[in-house]
Amino acid sequence: MSQTKTAICPDLLTQFKQRYAADPTARAAAGAVAKVGLEDASLDNDVYRRHPFVFSEELESGDITNQKASGRCWMFAALNTARRDTMSKLNLSTFEFSQNYTLFWDKLEKANSFLENILSTLDEPTDSRLIAYLLMAPVQDGGQWDMFSGILEKYGAVPKEVMPETFHSSNTRQLDWLLTAKLREYACRLREGHQNGQSSADLAGQKGDMLYYIYKVLCQALGTPPEIFDYAWRDKDEAFHRVTAITPQAFFQEYVGWQLQDCVSLINAPTADKPYGHSYTVKYLYSVYEGRKIRYINVPSEVLKKAAISQIKDGHPVWFGCDVGKMLVRDAGIMDEHSFAYEQTLGEAPRMTKAQRLDYGESLLTHAMVLQGVDLKDDGSIGNWKVENSWGEKSGHKGFYSMSDAWFDEYTYQIMVDRRYIPEAYLAALEEPPRELEPWDPMGALALVR
Repeated sequence: MSQTKTAICPDLLTQFKQRYAADPTARAAAGAVAKVGLEDASLDNDVYRRHPFVFSEELESGDITNQKASGRCWMFAALNTARRDTMSKLNLSTFEFSQNYTLFWDKLEKANSFLENILSTLDEPTDSRLIAYLLMAPVQDGGQWDMFSGILEKYGAVPKEVMPETFHSSNTRQLDWLLTAKLREYACRLREGHQNGQSSADLAGQKGDMLYYIYKVLCQALGTPPEIFDYAWRDKDEAFHRVTAITPQAFFQEYVGWQLQDCVSLINAPTADKPYGHSYTVKYLYSVYEGRKIRYINVPSEVLKKAAISQIKDGHPVWFGCDVGKMLVRDAGIMDEHSFAYEQTLGEAPRMTKAQRLDYGESLLTHAMVLQGVDLKDDGSIGNWKVENSWGEKSGHKGFYSMSDAWFDEYTYQIMVDRRYIPEAYLAALEEPPRELEPWDPMGALALVR
């Protein structure tokens, strides 16, 4: 069936101009939009009343952290979740893990995984969607909980003082560019070598030298990670303590103590291709190549919230991933589905469902933070959620954000909780082989907002 095609012609533009001239609401809002922009012109001032930053359930948290000009939000969120146990065991009012230490290992592991993936796809056409995906961002800053779990399991964690920040841990853009350029060069060399008849053994040998270059640059930019260290502190009672000759793995086990196999990712993806009650993995998505692969259980949003509330009530914060930029009043630290009244300034607002936004590329996971509290009403309903961010104290309410429950439903995609907070009916999904998602599936998106 043929379709009528309409070009932008003078008659059509005349119609548009006449319609706009006859729209007093649009013309009235034009001055404000031109002066202060769409967000400020559309801001609903009642949003401040809806977010008084008072919560019935609140956890004690350490000092606000700052990821600075890096996309390490997922690391900051995970380590800020873990540090509450460390603060309790060390009797500290605040504590901070080294995000530089985990950044080093994540970069090196991502580089190794990238080179292994290139070696396993040597016969794939260079212009295939898979090769384009692998080449897109091999060592970007972003990640998800399961990727970080692999880093913790293999390398442990250290206090910030043991491996402090450097210029490039706090400003990763140039480092990422250099490493990405070299890895793309290496991909080219390996693929061309294969095409020219080089053996698998020869290519594997080249890969070792390539990986050393990445290691060397990381040591220069971030420092050499400690294999063993001493750590001293004074606790809340001014008592002095010291541990000596401890490994990062032992420090994590002793002073965090998580059983990582019991830390489960729940997602909420209400799309037709991902039925609830099943587990999913994403092809080619990992930091540690030989480690446990990404695995989620897809559940309704209500299950995510009940599990998060149960964990908070037991005294443990919750790592979560969301699309932070949607309906965000950044300076005030408010995430509310009605932050901006675009329908008043523009006549209508975007109006897609969560599933439609995922299917059509309008939303996906972009940022990770920590749930540190929730306001539970007398009637059992949920008010707002208390969120710890990693953008420093000047962002939000001294570093904390307030998230409406409806915003949670619309823009939160993933949480990590202990398996004991998950209903048995959904835990059963871990007994089945996970359903594989393509690398470019929206559930493979990484948290990396700076």
